Amino acid sequence: MSELVSTRIRTTAARLGLPHLAESLNQYAGRADEAKMGYLDFLDLVLAEELAARDDRRFRQGLRLSKLPHHKTLEEYDFAFQPELDPRKIKDLATLAFVEAKANAALLGPPGVGKTHIAVALSVAACRAGSVYFATLDDMVRQLKAVEAAGRLNSKLRTYLRPGLLVVDEVGYQPLERAEANLVFQVISKRYEKGWIILTSNKTFSEWGQVFGDEVLASAILDRLLHHCDVVSINGPSYRLKNRLAAIERDTSAA
Repeated sequence: MSELVSTRIRTTAARLGLPHLAESLNQYAGRADEAKMGYLDFLDLVLAEELAARDDRRFRQGLRLSKLPHHKTLEEYDFAFQPELDPRKIKDLATLAFVEAKANAALLGPPGVGKTHIAVALSVAACRAGSVYFATLDDMVRQLKAVEAAGRLNSKLRTYLRPGLLVVDEVGYQPLERAEANLVFQVISKRYEKGWIILTSNKTFSEWGQVFGDEVLASAILDRLLHHCDVVSINGPSYRLKNRLAAIERDTSAA
């Protein structure tokens, strides 16, 4: 391939919004020459590689916009430390079948058992299928209250309504006032059967009346959340406590 043709292809690829082709043209040409590809096979290779590169860029951009606190995967989760948790149920969730069904997933259990880790891992996988947004319940309520006071609630609500998957972490760590609970209800109600939600909570559903400061409002929220929902309870020891105790033992041994 002449330098003139190579330059022209790179320029055209860049104008068409195909940056990976522009950067990797020589590599593709070398692979085609080595494999003695026909014209259609070479075109198939170029298009497949460009599509894969585009999907990867979209995935990485989705991770940046998701506000996820980290990007841990299920492979990093120690299922052996939680023997009562069936790994098959989590791996079934990881197929994202609940996402396709616009259903929800609730991860319940005491602090430190890895609820957020699993929620994030599922969210990382979901970033390949669509948009994701992560927020703790406390942060979401605080932001909605601020914009409501400024008369811009509807605009901010779109932050939580637009993503295909909304992750609401730490439900129940702080009790809400009724006005705050009503803001949460608006998010849940407007997303009902339109988008999916993953939530984590250290409270059982029977305790949500105390969390939201109103039994009727809590029931209305649960009615919409649980209509289509996979519920996973994790009742085991705390990872954080295990790690802390291990660190103390190391320090004691060193002393």
